[in-house]
Amino acid sequence: MTSAKMNFAVIAVMCVWGVQAMAADGLITLRSSYAPKDTMNRLEMQVKAKGFTVFARIDHAAGAAEAGLPLPPTELLIFGNAKGGTPLMQSVQTIGIDLPLKALVWQDASGTTWLSYNDPNWLAKRHGLGHEADAPVKAMSATLDTIAKAATAP
Repeated sequence: MTSAKMNFAVIAVMCVWGVQAMAADGLITLRSSYAPKDTMNRLEMQVKAKGFTVFARIDHAAGAAEAGLPLPPTELLIFGNAKGGTPLMQSVQTIGIDLPLKALVWQDASGTTWLSYNDPNWLAKRHGLGHEADAPVKAMSATLDTIAKAATAP
C-alpha cells in the first residue's frame, strides 16, 4: 500500500471512529454548506420559525479573543419551548440540566463548518425517562433534525 493510500485509510478509520464516538456520546453533528455566521443565522431563523424561544446566543470565539486566546468561530444557541420541555421535566426533573436545548456552530482547523446538538433520545436515556416521554422525545428529535438540516443544507 502506498503512503498516500495508507494515510487515507488511517484518516478514514479515524473519521468513522469519531462519528461513532459522537453518536455514543449522544452528539449529532452535521456538516454545514455555509460559513459559521451564516449557519448560525440560519439556525436561529429556523428555531424561531418553529416557535422556540431563543434565550441566548453566545460567541465563544469573541470571549476567547477578549481573553487574548485564539479560537476558531464557535457559537452556541440556547433555545427551548416550554410545551416540549416541561413534559420531560415532569417525568424526571434532572433533565432540566440539559434543557433548554443547545446547538453549537463551529469551524474546524480545515475551515469546515459544523452544527452539533445533543440527541434528545440520548438525553432521555441519560436521565432514565420512561415510556411516557417517548412521544415528546420523538417530536423533539424530529423537529431538531428538521431545523438542523434546514440550517446546514444548501
